[in-house]
Amino acid sequence: MSSETVELKREMQDDYNYKEAIKTLRTNIQFCGSSIRAVLFTSSLPDEGKSDISFALAESLAQIGKKTILIDADIRKSILVDRYQLRQEVAGLSQYLSGQKVLEDVIYKTNEENLSVIFAGPYSPNPAELLEEELCGRMFEALRACYDYIIVDTPPMANLIDGAIVARHCDGAVMVIESGAISYRLEQKVKGQLEKSGCRILGAVLNKVDVHTKGYYGKYGRYGRYKRYDSYKEYGGEKKKS
Repeated sequence: MSSETVELKREMQDDYNYKEAIKTLRTNIQFCGSSIRAVLFTSSLPDEGKSDISFALAESLAQIGKKTILIDADIRKSILVDRYQLRQEVAGLSQYLSGQKVLEDVIYKTNEENLSVIFAGPYSPNPAELLEEELCGRMFEALRACYDYIIVDTPPMANLIDGAIVARHCDGAVMVIESGAISYRLEQKVKGQLEKSGCRILGAVLNKVDVHTKGYYGKYGRYGRYKRYDSYKEYGGEKKKS
């Protein structure tokens, strides 16, 4: 493990409904069984909130004493370093998978007790090929020996294969869906990709639910507002309303 400790800062509101929803998600993950330790989070398109939920879940698991590591596997367009205001330069997953760094060099302790992070690293022009490397499988094997939970944040899967590649090394997957924004057909496409990978689908998180909407989801509130990407086309597609 790197000798450096990184301080992660978040500018998010102290939202009671958000925290309770994350605790519920944490409990549901735990009830999936002791064999579910490496959990992948993905979405169909950017800006559905999967990165914030991945981090919040990893943080929540760490807070109850579970040794947890968060892997930022979006080596096409990572937002973790900017969103959490890192001040120092860090090595990451792309450098490990390309043989530039050993695994110990890309694992960072954080200011959150029991929580470590592997950042995405510099942009790679061939991310799918890197994730196919044997080193990726070795990484998961090594992390399983050291951590109670491995939370993996992957790129949106509507037009990319990266998430399905990583899913082969995970015990389960969670789909994050922005309420009222994603078509059923698109979600079925992502679901199909995950099923082909052989990864068990644990369920879905309905995100950004309107707190003013009456009904079942209204009492839970929404997971929060997130900064939008400038362009969805960077992932090879455009966002469509259902």
